Amino acid sequence: MNAPFKPAEKQPLRLLLAAPRGFCAGVDRAIDIVELALKRFGEPVYVRHEIVHNRFVVDSLKAKGAIFVEELDEVPDGAPVVFSAHGVPKAIPAKATERGLDWLDATCPLVSKVHRQAERQIEAGRHILFIGHADHPEVIGTLGQVPEGTITLVEKVADIAALDIADGTELAFLTQTTLSVDDTAEIVAALRAHFPQIVGPKAEDICYATSNRQTAVKTIAPECQLVLVIGAPNSSNSLRLVEVAQRCGAQGMLIQRANEIDPAWLDRVNTLGLTAGASAPEQLIREVIDHISALRDVTIEQVVTAEEKMVFKLPRQLVD
Repeated sequence: MNAPFKPAEKQPLRLLLAAPRGFCAGVDRAIDIVELALKRFGEPVYVRHEIVHNRFVVDSLKAKGAIFVEELDEVPDGAPVVFSAHGVPKAIPAKATERGLDWLDATCPLVSKVHRQAERQIEAGRHILFIGHADHPEVIGTLGQVPEGTITLVEKVADIAALDIADGTELAFLTQTTLSVDDTAEIVAALRAHFPQIVGPKAEDICYATSNRQTAVKTIAPECQLVLVIGAPNSSNSLRLVEVAQRCGAQGMLIQRANEIDPAWLDRVNTLGLTAGASAPEQLIREVIDHISALRDVTIEQVVTAEEKMVFKLPRQLVD
């Protein structure tokens, strides 16, 4: 008689689950705006640019009737349009109004705060040095809040020495909300050393969610051989989480879905870290945990470094 089949014993794996992780208040608000606009206006509702940088979220909204476009010219006359959470240059809503479009602004309020700061610095006669990543939608939106020639992008410390700033120019700095906390502090310190009179914001522009998620990764990564970050390749805050993990001595890997995980990555991994960027839903975290649990005998430890209770108001057009 043949012996009964006995499945191979799965190796134990300690999984440190970072908290906070995933959706932030700005992302929750942006998704709510699209869904409520669909209820208010019916299908289709157009969205200029990805509402947030997550393919799963975008595809879910497409299935409900949202149509995503890159430029306002692609929106038909008479159709409602939503502007993404990253913010847009001033010229975009002005053009939408000129065309008579019903538009809704899903810009994260913390990004809008940076926009207002930029306007105030220009009104005060200062030239702005804006710390951020070129071509990111948030940066494009912020640069488009003020007249051309009044703001200069700074991406790294090395850029500072090459700045062509006339003597006597009054300066201010602002930053993108989704940057590395540590890298930004280094750039700000270099700016202050180079331009001692430069004016900065009263509170840092890097948003609470970006900062909290980086702190959580700094807490778990030193104990991990590998940290998985769920997020999109074009998500600034997700990419920064990978960098934070790597700087803490762990291998950091960015994934969008569980099916991207190569089982070989878990070889010689005893402790795995898991987090998600601010645009990744909790559903994808569960998907990854289930996938890894099929490969290893997982013990989950949630590591909480902050509690988030932030909620942002919806546009008046959707709550009246």
